[in-house]
Amino acid sequence: MADTFEIAVFAGDGIGPEITGPSVEILREMSDRASGYTLAFNDAPAGAAHYAQTGESFPTQSMEIAKKADAILLSAMGLPEVRYPDGTEISPQIDLRKALTLFAGVRPVTVRSGQRTPLNLPEGKEIDFVLIRESTEGLFHTQGKGEVSENEARETLLITRDISEKLFQFTFQLASNRKAAGRGSGRVTCVDKANVFRAFAFFRDMFDAEAGQHPNLSADHAYVDATALWMVQKPWDFDVLVTENMFGDILSDLGAGLMGGLGLAPSADIGLEHAVFQPCHGSAPDIAGQGVANPMAMILSAAMMLDWLGIKHDNPSMIADGAKLREAVEQVVAEGLVLTRDLGGTAGTLEAAAAVRERVSHA
Repeated sequence: MADTFEIAVFAGDGIGPEITGPSVEILREMSDRASGYTLAFNDAPAGAAHYAQTGESFPTQSMEIAKKADAILLSAMGLPEVRYPDGTEISPQIDLRKALTLFAGVRPVTVRSGQRTPLNLPEGKEIDFVLIRESTEGLFHTQGKGEVSENEARETLLITRDISEKLFQFTFQLASNRKAAGRGSGRVTCVDKANVFRAFAFFRDMFDAEAGQHPNLSADHAYVDATALWMVQKPWDFDVLVTENMFGDILSDLGAGLMGGLGLAPSADIGLEHAVFQPCHGSAPDIAGQGVANPMAMILSAAMMLDWLGIKHDNPSMIADGAKLREAVEQVVAEGLVLTRDLGGTAGTLEAAAAVRERVSHA
């Protein structure tokens, strides 16, 4: 009998519902065809639009649905004109990170042969690396609580042993999984600024301690400024990179730029028990309702979800379907025949999703 996995679905704001719908339909069809698993989807209302209608941004019931789920699929959240009375944005995704201790922000960067990219890639070169961003502390520790006076402002960077050791254990395991799957060389790079800040020297020491537990993998270090340079000059050299919250926030957008934009940038925030999968882009209210949003980042996030569930529960069928879905998106994008307008094409949301669905059904 196939295992059933409960998926909490946050449809999001702006273009969120438009890209969530076809993504869930693809997953549902894959689940219906699968022999090794079944997916059950549970809607969880939350977000800026929900707040505008009800005065509540994250209902308790929705948090309970998320906590009980095997995985969480979360679409673009937030609307610029809808804010709390203090002026801060409504961000259920950040609430989830904190409530579920989702310390590992996983940001894949992939460019296949034939895919449009701002880079002039050498013949035969492809990009396939993963940036792992610590997601619960770092320079975001005092988010909204920094000290500001008339003449100065202060924010506190926090790096703890508890979170960092979990982060590095996760990172080396991911690198090992990629190497076993033939996707990576088994190289892990710690991105920091240890030459200037004691906090990053502390971060690096813990990285080195974990690296010593993995003799089958290689480990090195890079300063964040040099990493930004090398991500442009030789991104094909990287395999797995791990870094602090703010550095990861910045470098992950650079990675999205290498792929051609945020419309192709999936992500996951993963903890010891829970995980959220969502596109890196925002809710784009300026194009909401027009049917032109790019669904690829959302679909790729769904592929990451299948892979994570498959690895966690030792379910080869889910791992295979995660790879099948990711490769379908990569093929559609690389061929360039069905692209949304952010990628230089004319396809609408449903047309782009249908192209992926067709690839998956014939894989």
